[in-house]
Amino acid sequence: MDVGGGYTYFDQKTGREASTVLGFTYNFVNPATHYQNGVDMHLDWGASQFLTKQWQVGVVGHLYQQLGCDSGSGDRVGCFRSRVASVGPQLGYIFPINDELQGYLNLKAYGEFANENRPAGWNVWLTFNLAPAAAPPPAPTRPMFTK
Repeated sequence: MDVGGGYTYFDQKTGREASTVLGFTYNFVNPATHYQNGVDMHLDWGASQFLTKQWQVGVVGHLYQQLGCDSGSGDRVGCFRSRVASVGPQLGYIFPINDELQGYLNLKAYGEFANENRPAGWNVWLTFNLAPAAAPPPAPTRPMFTK
């Protein structure tokens, strides 16, 4: 079970975006192994710059820290807390699908470091998202030219 919350800041004038999500994960006992991982905390973050209304580049990362010890009758190693940090690039592209929908593709790669009790390496993620198309700008409420 995972619970968390996030915040995104986006400045439409400059095209700068920054997002962060903090979450906590609770794992149930695995009935086959009688092992239960401890509660963990994860912080995911990203900062990017829109180069155009469609293209975005930036940097992403995450921090992971296991807060509680592993447990259960299948636990043979004792308190086995793990952690890892990562950072890497991202590239995003927004494109129209039809008058009502737009698509978003995001490619990001994480290089992991500062690992303890878990492997470190590279993770690559490709995300595809469908969303309502951006609303057209409102029509002017008064004439653009006056005499």
